[in-house]
Amino acid sequence: MGTRDMMPSFELYQPDTLEAALDLLGRFGEDGWALAGGNDSFDWFKDRVKRPRYVVDLTGIEALKGIRETADGGVEIGALTTLTEIERSDVIRSRFGVLAEAASKVASPQIRNTGTIGGNLCQDARCWYYRYGVHCYRAGGNTCYADTPEGQNREHCLWGADRCVAVSPSDTAPAMVVLDARMVVAGPNGEREVPAEQFFIGPSIDITRMTVLEPGELLTAIRIPPSWAGARFYFEKVADRNVWDFPLVNIAAAMRVNGNVIEDARFAAGAVQCTPRRLTVVEEVVRGQPRSEDLARLAGQSAVRGATPLNYNHFKIPLLQNLVMRAVRDA
Repeated sequence: MGTRDMMPSFELYQPDTLEAALDLLGRFGEDGWALAGGNDSFDWFKDRVKRPRYVVDLTGIEALKGIRETADGGVEIGALTTLTEIERSDVIRSRFGVLAEAASKVASPQIRNTGTIGGNLCQDARCWYYRYGVHCYRAGGNTCYADTPEGQNREHCLWGADRCVAVSPSDTAPAMVVLDARMVVAGPNGEREVPAEQFFIGPSIDITRMTVLEPGELLTAIRIPPSWAGARFYFEKVADRNVWDFPLVNIAAAMRVNGNVIEDARFAAGAVQCTPRRLTVVEEVVRGQPRSEDLARLAGQSAVRGATPLNYNHFKIPLLQNLVMRAVRDA
């Protein structure tokens, strides 16, 4: 039992350029592991579920850090920028407050000081069957142990199940979706940009991954356009504890309001399916309508259409409904 808290040995590499890091990851292949803040990685290592032979520490690559304003009024955030920097950034807080608020709700202050935005967006599923080495579908087996009559699935999905019922655990991912962010991905074939809504993938596409990142690729930056700068924002996270815990449900919203009329809106929820769930039905319901309690109730009801709860997560339906109602009313 004592060996579960002891990391297996590995060779550590600490490149100081992106090119060197990509070269190392390309050479190491499946035996390599990219390390950012380490909060998720070290859990895997200590539980001895992941045993990479080579770990590539990215923290020495200065080009992947920092928040930069762009000429068009947007921002570019390096993937190694800490959550604390994002939470405290005057630029993020003034123009894209939903992201600052989401970052402030991740785990604890100590973790936010070391945890990176890239790591928070790219972290793996938190289902305990998978995390503790059970040979489930996601780990290459032929059973989803959470989706059984005896399975513990209180934290699992309402939509998007396809063999696996795990959810996206990221607090910042729904904020990126509502801000229409673009993820900058670098790899052996060069650089590409992926819209946030397409960056996250579900088990029907590839059950072994949570994002579009291919082996040897890295998320290097997030580009947020100015289109939603200064909108009315809302973010709320519900968890069992105010610190440390992953969300039971979270909600991010951006609305453009003229007088009392919602001219445009974007909503996304986390921890209800394997990817951040864009609530397009809610957007259609509220767009062009004056804000009111009746509209908030209608938006909440529309948010949960088609939800398919598991044995122990029925509570997520009224929870999501209420979060959407508060977002419409209080943003």
